[in-house]
Amino acid sequence: MPAKWLQDAVFYEIYPQSFYDSNKDGIGDINGIIEKLDYIKSLGCNALWINPCYDSPFKDAGYDVRDYKKVAPRYGVNSDLYRLFDLAHQKGIRVLLDLVPGHTSEEHEWFRQSQKAEQNELSGRYIWTNHWFMGCRNIPYIGGETERAATYLINFFKCQPALNYGFFKPEEPWQNPIDHPDAIATREAIKDVMRFWLSHGCDGFRVDMAASLVKYDDEKKTGTSAVWRDVRNMLDAEFPDAAMVAEWSDPKLALRCGYDMDFYLSNWGNGYEKLMRDYSGHSDPSASDNSYFRKDADHDMSRFLDQYMDWYQDTRELGYISLLTCNHDTVRPRFNMDYRELKLCYAFLFTLPGVPFLYYGDEIGMRYQNLPTKEGGYYRTGSRTPMQWTQGKNLGFSEGCPDTLYLPVDPAPDAPTVESQEGDPDSLLNTVRSILALRHQEKDLQADAGFEPVKVEAGKPFVYRRGSLLLMVNAAGQEMEANVSAQGRKPIFTIGEIKLDQDQPTMGPQSFAVLK
Repeated sequence: MPAKWLQDAVFYEIYPQSFYDSNKDGIGDINGIIEKLDYIKSLGCNALWINPCYDSPFKDAGYDVRDYKKVAPRYGVNSDLYRLFDLAHQKGIRVLLDLVPGHTSEEHEWFRQSQKAEQNELSGRYIWTNHWFMGCRNIPYIGGETERAATYLINFFKCQPALNYGFFKPEEPWQNPIDHPDAIATREAIKDVMRFWLSHGCDGFRVDMAASLVKYDDEKKTGTSAVWRDVRNMLDAEFPDAAMVAEWSDPKLALRCGYDMDFYLSNWGNGYEKLMRDYSGHSDPSASDNSYFRKDADHDMSRFLDQYMDWYQDTRELGYISLLTCNHDTVRPRFNMDYRELKLCYAFLFTLPGVPFLYYGDEIGMRYQNLPTKEGGYYRTGSRTPMQWTQGKNLGFSEGCPDTLYLPVDPAPDAPTVESQEGDPDSLLNTVRSILALRHQEKDLQADAGFEPVKVEAGKPFVYRRGSLLLMVNAAGQEMEANVSAQGRKPIFTIGEIKLDQDQPTMGPQSFAVLK
């Protein structure tokens, strides 16, 4: 069963490099996060997910970990992070760190020892083969760069050697099964990392590439699932209140092997992509876009629901499906949606079952920036720009020199900021606050309350039920009837105009309503 505190949790994802710079060096830091805890609380977010803040050479923005138990100096020191845990808890905010279990940096001490020619206790911490030519085949092995006369498997970039959790069906002498001592030692080492941070106040982990552990696993990820069940057993015994969310996007697998939550990620043309990012390309604003909340789309909710309902009905007793406004790996929703479309989109996401995640800056509609790659970001770099707080210097992100910033801020004269939206009750920022306040107020909008589609017809308003509440969204640019009875109900939250004529709702253009 998922951790009880998740029932009313709303997460805020922070990319620490870009959130708030407290010491004028141009890079966000942990003390900067601490300074903004009251702001995060004011949004209605009562939990954080912080992207990797461990020591790293930053060839992949921190997902290349050099020391799992040390805060990167650019962000501060370990005691800063411990203080963040403590102060966040005082404000009723939980904190998840980002766990990277599938690989490390090639500069990690484990790898420095494993790559040595002499056998040692870490020789089997990574996946090695003595076949020098493996790197020349269509297999992601790297050779010729270590003391050891062998090639090593990578898990993502070249700088990220794959940790050894074994092979599901070993076919070569150098492939270990998942119960081999070396594979078990890797598993125990990662559990030790988790224990370290949990014992200092961390509330759990978002797990990077959660399905990537055991190599050449079957479609059901049998080997990798066994690893995570073992980890879950440890957590249940030692840290029963800890939570984990998987970067897996297959809740039928993730929630059955011990995860509390699984991200529904927009990729490979799946239902969530149809909902949020149904366009070709990453940076062409003229690309054809049939995302559901676009005013001129076909508004066929079944393109999302077909997959979502299958997952939801199969896993609702196991844990939660988590939808995100965006994250550090995806193009920001402001890229293809205007403010009104974003309001409808967020109202929908934040009133679905499960545990939602809000990416920093999405609450004010920060734009995607077309930037050169930074720290392995590629196109993702444009979604990692500094948070925009005020109209002042560096948009309030840093008092440092503009040319020292981690990434440039939005140069547009109308760049959205927290300051510019605070005083406008109709702003995107305050709409997000209102939606999240309603979610916390109404138990029928929280993680495990029931969900039932009521009216699903392409080109018509989508009507759904959460517990005793009736919700309606009309994403189109014209007035439409909802074709459902609202007898005895009154609106408790609206975007746009809603008319109840003899209990038959008529929805104004681009509108949303919660009826009680």
